[in-house]
Amino acid sequence: MEKVIEVKNLTKRFGDFTAVDNISFDVSKGEIFGFLGANGAGKTTAMRMLCGLSKPTSGQASVAGFNVAGQPEDVKRSIGYMSQKFSLYDDLKVWENIRLFAGIYGVPDREITSKTETLLRQLGFWEEKDTFVSALPLGWKQKLAFSVSIFHEPKIVFLDEPTGGVDPVARRQFWELIYDASDRGITVFVTTHYMDEAEYCDRVSLMVDGRIEALDAPKKLKEKFNVATMDEVFYLLARKATRSD
Repeated sequence: MEKVIEVKNLTKRFGDFTAVDNISFDVSKGEIFGFLGANGAGKTTAMRMLCGLSKPTSGQASVAGFNVAGQPEDVKRSIGYMSQKFSLYDDLKVWENIRLFAGIYGVPDREITSKTETLLRQLGFWEEKDTFVSALPLGWKQKLAFSVSIFHEPKIVFLDEPTGGVDPVARRQFWELIYDASDRGITVFVTTHYMDEAEYCDRVSLMVDGRIEALDAPKKLKEKFNVATMDEVFYLLARKATRSD
């Protein structure tokens, strides 16, 4: 399988504190890769490096064929990104958000109008296109934010706890969008605090105190630790942690 993320001995230090400690892994095209860890484990710092937002202290990483340390702008143009905390502008209408981010992501002007209409109809948002995002239910916001993050058909989309606070039905609908993106060859790199969502991933890594303590398919991890759920796997590893936030 084509590798779209390759990480070798990646490390990030802040003074004497090692936030990410010599991690190595790779992710294949179209894979849904879960990147899990308790607060303070280092996963957000690692994701920032992979998105070209923070320079590694040492080690190497390539994303979509670009070196994250030497080619961060190329990395940014090749990915999509969505977080729980900020993804859309509440004071813009639905269609305005789509057009804004399409422009930011470099979609040609001649394509934006037709692609915006197609997306609105696919999501069932056509009647809501002139609604301000602030008025949308949270589940609708998250579906729209995800769709905007892959509007430019990136090779990889990074999702940072995208379903936080969303009800179970909306979360399941959100994951259907993830499956569809994966089927189209988009690699999905996702962090989540919901261990049931870890079950939906092709592979999962679990970080503890800046290091990857386990990495495999959910089924194999449960077999390895002789437990029935990913919740139990997470608990067994997370209780080893010596640091938080």
